[in-house]
Amino acid sequence: MTPIELPLFVFEQMADQARAIAPVEACGILAGVDRRVTRLYEMTNVDNSSDHFMMNPAEQFSVIKLIRAAGLKMIAVYHSHPATPARPSEEDIRLALQPDVAWVILSLERPDEPYARAFSIDGDGVAEIPLTIVKG
Repeated sequence: MTPIELPLFVFEQMADQARAIAPVEACGILAGVDRRVTRLYEMTNVDNSSDHFMMNPAEQFSVIKLIRAAGLKMIAVYHSHPATPARPSEEDIRLALQPDVAWVILSLERPDEPYARAFSIDGDGVAEIPLTIVKG
């Protein structure tokens, strides 16, 4: 997959959401044009878990409709790891059912220094995708 551009303000929104609900995993959808994210859609982690997330299907369907109506494309699903590194867990890999969508993981391992990484997950195959945080 081609690199993803993530504006700093979107990264900060992800980090704020993750900090606000920690130790529960935050989750959502990143949308934009080409591989440049322009909008974040926060989702509810219906599992309310610190080591797993599940989006509300009705909420997810509504967000997909909003993304399409705005002329955007879903670029990535994101979630946080409240206390572990930004790398896919075995469960993340098992539950990644959309190989054409990137998976962005935000780590709060060091809450004052959150960081994110992006991955392509297809079956058991995991490959890191370059993720660039850009100002603006």
